[in-house]
Amino acid sequence: MMKKRLLLCVVALICASLGLRAAETVRYTMHYKGEERTYWLYVPEGAHAGTPLVLVLHGYGGKAEGYCPEMLEVAEREGFAVCYPQGGKDAKGKTGWNVGYDVQQGLRRDDVGFIRALVKQVCRRHGIGRDNVFMSGMSNGGEMTYFMAYRYPDLFRAYATIAGLTMQWAYKDWKAKKPVPIMEVHGTADKTSLWEGDPTDTGGWGAYIAVPLAVGYWAAQARCTHEETVMLPRKGDHPVVLHRYLGGDDGIEVRLYEVQGAKHSWHHKDMDTCEEMWGFFRQYLK
Repeated sequence: MMKKRLLLCVVALICASLGLRAAETVRYTMHYKGEERTYWLYVPEGAHAGTPLVLVLHGYGGKAEGYCPEMLEVAEREGFAVCYPQGGKDAKGKTGWNVGYDVQQGLRRDDVGFIRALVKQVCRRHGIGRDNVFMSGMSNGGEMTYFMAYRYPDLFRAYATIAGLTMQWAYKDWKAKKPVPIMEVHGTADKTSLWEGDPTDTGGWGAYIAVPLAVGYWAAQARCTHEETVMLPRKGDHPVVLHRYLGGDDGIEVRLYEVQGAKHSWHHKDMDTCEEMWGFFRQYLK
């Protein structure tokens, strides 16, 4: 990590000496249902209708400004836009996304509708087409990503969640409108978002199902026919096993990255998470 930061500093100094700027995001605001919402956006130079757009949602209590710079590095190199929306506050003053946690009871904020309106505004304002839009999120943002896959599967080309959960009530009450390409990255020793699920709500978030079951649901929806298991090259302390569910309708693939023994994080030390995400998304570009 220290070498990586040193390299980034050197790149920044070189860019400055040449009069160039490294990729950076710009703050924007929009009004949705009487509330001012904020998002941070990077758009590559020369963006056009075919330029991809990736949404990256922070977790509970997080903030969009300066979030996940690793994705920004990939975006600058690969030429896609990145949008970091800011979650609103709940009764406890915590920022996040309204996904029906126990602590969010009574919260009426429509974050599903906000995400839809946000995509429309960003694409219209910056001349980006709607065909190559992707969604990702970490933890609470991952839950929101699952919500969008259930509710509006045509809005995004593919989905990625990091340490995300599927709430038990959503799994029981909702039926996917159509299969979607989706991937999950999750540590097996995650104490915040339990790998094995929490069917009795011991954590206080609300009951949620096991991670392999949640991912398996989408593999079943796509009618995937087989699984390939690959061990990623060792990068950090925790081995990463990639489960690829293949043979789905219309070429849909579902993935589960099992980060063995790892806790609640983006897992950047154990794998190139954002590189893997973009590699997955890139398969579905129009």
